[in-house]
Amino acid sequence: MADRHDEVHVDRNLALELVRVTEAAALAASRWMGKGDKNAADGAAVEAMRKAFDTVAISGTVVIGEGEMDEAPMLYIGEKVGLYARAGGGTEVDIAVDPLEGTTLTAKGGPNAMAVVALAQKGGFLHAPDIYMEKIAVGPGLPEGVVHMDAGVEENLRNLAKAKGRDVSDLVVCLLDRDRHKEIVKRCRAAGARIMMISDGDVSGVVAVSQPEAGVDIYMGSGGAPEGVLAAAALRCIGGQMQGKLLFENEEQVARARQMGIDDPNRIYGLEDMARGEVMFAATGVTTGPMLKGVRHFGTGAVTHSIVMRSKTGTVRYVEGHHNFALKPSAFRA
Repeated sequence: MADRHDEVHVDRNLALELVRVTEAAALAASRWMGKGDKNAADGAAVEAMRKAFDTVAISGTVVIGEGEMDEAPMLYIGEKVGLYARAGGGTEVDIAVDPLEGTTLTAKGGPNAMAVVALAQKGGFLHAPDIYMEKIAVGPGLPEGVVHMDAGVEENLRNLAKAKGRDVSDLVVCLLDRDRHKEIVKRCRAAGARIMMISDGDVSGVVAVSQPEAGVDIYMGSGGAPEGVLAAAALRCIGGQMQGKLLFENEEQVARARQMGIDDPNRIYGLEDMARGEVMFAATGVTTGPMLKGVRHFGTGAVTHSIVMRSKTGTVRYVEGHHNFALKPSAFRA
């Protein structure tokens, strides 16, 4: 029993360590808020996150990142991170990262940008290539299979409304504001549902289905596959249902996916296909959105607002951090 207690204690500490990683990235990116340079904002977040990972007692491998090895300085797929990544030892884990989800949002000073990290046991994440993924997601407390990717828009809305004891006209559908979604929008409106379009940030868009205060009933449409895995990790912790299907544009993408272990290009992935086993998720707001407040700077420091979740316990914690830049190590300063 003592060993089990120690393991749980380590897990709890690790979940909170992830918050320090997302805080560092958010603090760095926030310095570029509204300055019109999304690449500089992203670069600052990446560098801060990489340095912060060096203090976390893990041996981690990035399986969802920002590019390939020759695209450094991004946190690339296959990169080793963590205190023990090169020295050996420590807990071996897979890491999914988006140092700055919403680069354009940050550059424009728009809402809902955040720094995101998810962690799973080795082999726990779908190794999704950097292509589009069709997604559908709903929140917790609903009958299993209440919506399905193979069903039509109208059928999914009818089934969801029935399960919630509402009319279709009461439902709010969230999706990215993209030309490719015109048909979905048309069919949702014809069915009577309301629409919430977001300009960027579909991790937060998917997670919103599990947040009653966000006022979102279902997420539909396509977005980045890596972001799909990160969203699945969050829903594994907080509750909900999600399906995803990779959208290939050519045979080269199919071949790349096969190299990453994806054998069936037509497969529909469920929540646990994308994020298996014990999963942890952490995010820190860069700019304010429905889920998290953005970084607030003052004379000698800043205040951050974060969320951290664990699938093992279902615990969700909101963390408000007050940072004194005169005392913080350089790895955690903006």
